[in-house]
Amino acid sequence: MSANSRLTIAAHALAWIGLYQRQGHEVATSEQIAASANTNPVVIRRLLGELRRAGLVESRRGVGAGWSLARELESMTLLDVYEAVEPGPLFAMHRTTPDQGCVVGHGIQPAMQSIYEGIEETLRRELARVTLENVLRDVLAASR
Repeated sequence: MSANSRLTIAAHALAWIGLYQRQGHEVATSEQIAASANTNPVVIRRLLGELRRAGLVESRRGVGAGWSLARELESMTLLDVYEAVEPGPLFAMHRTTPDQGCVVGHGIQPAMQSIYEGIEETLRRELARVTLENVLRDVLAASR
């Protein structure tokens, strides 16, 4: 099982766009963002599409096409980004119902569900504390 990097790449894209706009540019292309993230522009476009649906970015077509922030970085939290790109639960139960005649099979889902709910609540609370402005500030401090 591999870790999911969608939240990290989405935060990368938003921080990059925010910095690019502060440097006087109106819009950023998915190719520019992809080069920074060292990924395919298609990956960036898909994530940016999800961020657009969540109201975090806007897109422009035609001459001068590209992406811009729909809100200031100070008003976006990592929870906003997480909810835009990770709509499902953090952890999942079995794909099929375990053997209900087995004591472990019968009790595993209620036991794990309670644990998972606590973890997800903690994750959401922590992500809500961090703005994309905080992320960009930390990025810029790390590059010094």
